[in-house]
Amino acid sequence: MSSPLLEIRNLHICLPEGSERAFAVEEVDLDLAPNEILCIVGESGSGKSLTARAVMGLLPKPHVRIAEGSIRFGDENLADVADARMRQIRGSEISMIFQEPMTALNPVMTIGDQIDEVFRFHETMRRKERRERAIALLADVHLPDPGHIMRSYPHELSGGQRQRAMIAMALALDPKILIADEPTTALDVTTQAQILKLIKEMQAAHNTGVLFITHDFGVVADIADRVAVMQQGKLVEAGTADEVLNAPKHPYTQALIAAVPSLTPRPPRKQSTEPVLQVENLEKVFRSGGGFFGLGGSERVVKAAQDVNLELRRGETLGIVGESGSGKSTVARCIVRLVDADKGKILLNGTDLQPLNRAEMRPHRSSIQMMFQDPFASLNPRSKVGKIITQGPLLQGIAKDEAEAKARELLSIVGLDVRAYDRFPHEFSGGQRQRIGIARALALNPDVLVADEPVSALDVSIQAQILRLLDEIRERMTLSMIFITHDLRVAAQVCDRLAVMRYGEVVETGPTAEIFRDPQAEYTKDLLAAVPGKSWHPD
Repeated sequence: MSSPLLEIRNLHICLPEGSERAFAVEEVDLDLAPNEILCIVGESGSGKSLTARAVMGLLPKPHVRIAEGSIRFGDENLADVADARMRQIRGSEISMIFQEPMTALNPVMTIGDQIDEVFRFHETMRRKERRERAIALLADVHLPDPGHIMRSYPHELSGGQRQRAMIAMALALDPKILIADEPTTALDVTTQAQILKLIKEMQAAHNTGVLFITHDFGVVADIADRVAVMQQGKLVEAGTADEVLNAPKHPYTQALIAAVPSLTPRPPRKQSTEPVLQVENLEKVFRSGGGFFGLGGSERVVKAAQDVNLELRRGETLGIVGESGSGKSTVARCIVRLVDADKGKILLNGTDLQPLNRAEMRPHRSSIQMMFQDPFASLNPRSKVGKIITQGPLLQGIAKDEAEAKARELLSIVGLDVRAYDRFPHEFSGGQRQRIGIARALALNPDVLVADEPVSALDVSIQAQILRLLDEIRERMTLSMIFITHDLRVAAQVCDRLAVMRYGEVVETGPTAEIFRDPQAEYTKDLLAAVPGKSWHPD
């Protein structure tokens, strides 16, 4: 057996004084071998990303720093090397792919200039040679028209293209170790599958050791050789992918795996045939470019919704699934009138909402409410939770005492302490903030709840809690729900029926179990085939 590329021993990373715990990472031992993919899994706060940043020398010193232990890379201990030496190692021998490429890439530099910067800092090459190498790298990661990509800025590329460009940059100098920190979390299922395949291809071609950080066990099942599980800064279990995924020993690992939604749809429930919401021939077009007053430059036209027809029955959950750009969120915003559709009808309990102006729409706001993807961005950071929840009822004319009593009752229903009423959003975790978002949406006793990717940013165990909570609330309040997601595992466990969207069109609708068992549209088949870990059955 070859000697490890990386040896981490007794690693302790301390936190600032007054933190919830003394160490973000404690007593961690890890090895990474050449041509191996080691997945580190765990929830937010488990210390997995800080472990990776310690290897890269990117800890936010002096408040968060290595207090004890070693990180051996060849003959050097990276915990002790000088900053100048760490800058030489970073990029040339150890590279990192970050979770969000839009924030990791420089927005005012073209992709070509950013790759060129890597070569200029570490290598002695002529400009022409650097350009040729950069184009070859972009071709290696399967980007279309590398010459055009070279001249493009990050905002001009899709999420998947940006991530491919970052992989090209990370592999520019043929590093021995590649660290990938949640590189597919924000990507659609098909793009995610492509990126995972690409990382495996590049790793095999360059004999690279990959430290892959994720909380998605489907990704682990697809890509890992070995798995290390972290909880609250400590390594609780490690072993081969087969051992950890199929015979977990630690209760925490068992709980994480148990929380992974199954790809087998749940048994169908008895359904009402009464429609509560009908969308008929909905169309929405976005236009951009064209210069001032439409003069100069070409106008870009995006048909976000094209002749969309949907029906939501009372007490039912209708899932809208598809990739980014499929139009699912646009349809949701048109339904709740946050965006005005160009054509079509939106019938809520028989009333067409589409032609109503703001004043006419106000009485109907209480009947249809929305939950957003990012619970922090959608909550006013300057308002206390009580005010956030009571604001809607007060605007609808409900008495203050009644609204406040209802808000406290809702906090209890969503599993939060009543003391949360007087606290601010930043004092809560992501899962707790999403519970506050649910309470706000339910404050007006809506008939329809539109949930736009409500669990995509949450850890698997918190995700399971929120989904269970939504299920309980739906039964308790006879709520009808439109559930928007790109995660087909979640859709299988939450949705009674599915509508599959692509490029603004509904390509297929039907009961969830039927679509999973016998998809008719080629696009639906592609989506199902791309689900990470589809051959692994945690149940």
